Amino acid sequence: MTQRPLDPDLSEAARHLTVTCRITAADDPGRYRHVLRGRRELTEFFRAELGWSLHIHEVSGVVRLHKRRDDVPADRGPHLPRRTGRGDLAPAHVLVLVALVCEQLWRRPRISLRELLQSVAQVCAAEAATGRLPSFRIVATDGVSKREAQTARENIVDAIRLLQAEGEITVDADLERAVTDEDAEVFITADRDSLANKFASLSPTLLALNDRPPAQHVEALTAVSLPDADPGAAAQRRAGVEGRRLTALRRVADDPAADPGDDPNDVGYLATLTGRERALNVASALGLVSTVRRDWWEITDPAASGTTGAFPQGRRIERQAALALLAMLPEYHDRFVTVADITTMVERIRAQTPRWAAGYAERTAALAHAAAADLVAAGLLHATGDGDRWQITPGVHLWRVRVRHREQPRSRTQAVPEPDSLFSMATTQGE
Repeated sequence: MTQRPLDPDLSEAARHLTVTCRITAADDPGRYRHVLRGRRELTEFFRAELGWSLHIHEVSGVVRLHKRRDDVPADRGPHLPRRTGRGDLAPAHVLVLVALVCEQLWRRPRISLRELLQSVAQVCAAEAATGRLPSFRIVATDGVSKREAQTARENIVDAIRLLQAEGEITVDADLERAVTDEDAEVFITADRDSLANKFASLSPTLLALNDRPPAQHVEALTAVSLPDADPGAAAQRRAGVEGRRLTALRRVADDPAADPGDDPNDVGYLATLTGRERALNVASALGLVSTVRRDWWEITDPAASGTTGAFPQGRRIERQAALALLAMLPEYHDRFVTVADITTMVERIRAQTPRWAAGYAERTAALAHAAAADLVAAGLLHATGDGDRWQITPGVHLWRVRVRHREQPRSRTQAVPEPDSLFSMATTQGE
């Protein structure tokens, strides 16, 4: 059990690692030096408290945190880099292409985009019929439309962008041009040591993934050693005290919220005195703030260095709609809310303030989906698998939202507020 908090500089670096999993000497020399100074303390903290491995590769100047979770969050993952900012979550086929690109770069650390496209297409062609790899056809021929070939190029360019954003590879030309120009000369360069350090899982061949049903692949890939052949043994291990402890503490350190009742036992680990104390110690060591109820834990990062979210900050209409929805959810009569319910709430606000969200006047359902997505990211709604229905979590009762309507100008000589700023919202968090 953690007896004392980490050093402030080390705590900040640890919190940053929980979201990025990577610190390099070239891009972040300050944090890199802090990790080197406290390497023993930080390595032991992640190992003992969270079961995560911290690897420091001084030759390449890279620190990696390998996080293992068999309850992989379905609503998070790498976001596609866009010129306008962070894009949508990378779809599964782009993540598959990331692995295939890494495989080719391991064999040839410097390769042209044209050669890379051909190599990946050949690998996929050999396996696509079995369903093990997606179809990846880059040339418009009989049976392959121009749009399909263009989409394949866009997908592999997205995979390259992800690796470039992570610092794994360098690209010597504009990738935007490579999407539309088949004759564009683009070369990708990688370092084999960096690629070897990227993946923490054992070889898929050793894991015998082909012999396992897809539902067991995550469990096998996150195992610290060769997994048991009996699926029941893995389930029994997760239901044990150590498995329950790791699951609970990883959620506290890694998620915006944790549910004490989400536990195979009648009394959840976070509901016990020992579990509560240990989880609070871990959060404190990372510099996180935990707001605790018997039925819910809300975890926030005041420094914003250990999270990619900024809720409830932001002046976007979608964020304002999320806050307006959050103001109504504590008094909502049901455990679930639908897109029709949210649309009704938004329309009720627009009836009082017609100029607000004028751009969504004919697309209220789209605004409802955007507002719900913000609350899902904050752990206040839970995705049910149905894109038009969400479960309300107890976390909504930890927030108090006040909507302040701005007064309209009294004369024509006064400035008229922009439609997007006709009202503002203040939020407080607490029991």
